Amino acid sequence: MKDIVVYNTLTRKYEKLETLTPGLVKMYVCGPTVYDHSHIGHARTYVAFDGIKKYLMLRGYQVLHVQNITDIDDKIINKANELGVDWREIVETYSKEYFELMGKLGIRANINPRVTEHIPEIIEFIDDLIKKGYAYVAPSGVYFDVDKYPYYGQLSGIKDKKMWNQETFVKDKKNPYDFALWKCAKPGEPWWESPWCKGRPGWHIECSTMSSKYLGKQFDIHGGARDLIFPHHENEIAQSEARFGVHPWVRYWLHTGYLTIKGEKMSKSLGNIIALKDVLAKYDPKVVRLWLLSAHYRTELNFDWEALERTKTSLERMRMTVSALRRLVEKGSPKGRLSEWEIEAINKAIDLRNSFHEAMSYDFNTPKALASVSEMMKLGNEALEKESYEASLAVLGAIEEADRVFEVFVEESKADVEPFVELLVEVRKELRNRKLWDLADMIRSRLAELGVRLLDKGKETEWRFA
Repeated sequence: MKDIVVYNTLTRKYEKLETLTPGLVKMYVCGPTVYDHSHIGHARTYVAFDGIKKYLMLRGYQVLHVQNITDIDDKIINKANELGVDWREIVETYSKEYFELMGKLGIRANINPRVTEHIPEIIEFIDDLIKKGYAYVAPSGVYFDVDKYPYYGQLSGIKDKKMWNQETFVKDKKNPYDFALWKCAKPGEPWWESPWCKGRPGWHIECSTMSSKYLGKQFDIHGGARDLIFPHHENEIAQSEARFGVHPWVRYWLHTGYLTIKGEKMSKSLGNIIALKDVLAKYDPKVVRLWLLSAHYRTELNFDWEALERTKTSLERMRMTVSALRRLVEKGSPKGRLSEWEIEAINKAIDLRNSFHEAMSYDFNTPKALASVSEMMKLGNEALEKESYEASLAVLGAIEEADRVFEVFVEESKADVEPFVELLVEVRKELRNRKLWDLADMIRSRLAELGVRLLDKGKETEWRFA
């Protein structure tokens, strides 16, 4: 089995994964700010990292996965003011929706810390930065002194100070690019007591505090969408390395590519946000999960309803193949002697399993891994046609192993489709006996669309998964 190699945004290189603790991956993924509906772009990132986590687990790693909830922020306050409700109502509504949708997509982190439950730790973090000379107190709040940190710009590659401006400028900041650690509350805003003023945390300090609380002063993987590289992740690195005196703070930075609509990044200003709940209302979450994993996590992915429809059809066929393989294996038994074809098929199943792992081992290349799964399905259909127990068993094992990452091909809870296919074949036989050829042909065509091939042999009909 090959070493796992990842593309590290920090070094801009492919690197062998070597964890701080052998056999354990500590991974933090930036979660949502719960002020509105989760959208398909969120799902792209969270599904990608779930696939990464599950492949690491398949390879024998224990994974401690932390994904936060930002439950206090300017956007939440503004939304509450816009609707005339308490800010906590906004948080409750959208965090509940978020967890429900993630559950449907098969995503569950080990820990989902919330900002408002970690205010004392955040204050302690900021106080330590002040004592170490990396932060200063101003009338409007507490700010990180970027000039005191020598590596600023290492993650984003932005070295020009003129390009560092990232927040609304306030007069009491030393530099326009210094960022807020603590914001003094304005009238009507929620606040917490602190040594500096009644207020609330800045955005960036929240993730540094929660990740270090649960994963330690250094950890293995930090992930998120590409648009978080600057300023959010850049600021996280600066304040964390400043406090803990470590470099690098995180070993590997992984970032997902944008999800676009007709080639444009989703944004409220363009009015092209697609709510995840609306997508899941139209498509099985497994279809959405498979479609999202069909693209490499670092590439740009364009949202396309037609692509989802094609994925739906493809997944239906794959599931029927897996169902038929499981049935044959459950009913069959070893013959004790293999044909040349069966020996070749078993060896091919092994090769396809190896090619799946080779793809996933090199920066989690899910589209290449899916190509191997597709070949497994073709081989499985050949095994079904030849009614080979041994070949079916080998192929099924390879598919089920791959599905520990994708979690879409094997259906545990749905009723068996085989009796329904048999029923349709019987109905079609009766229609042919009555010479109702149009209806008989319609059943043949519709079954073909679902991946079922009918073979007429005189008055009898056999069927196979295509």
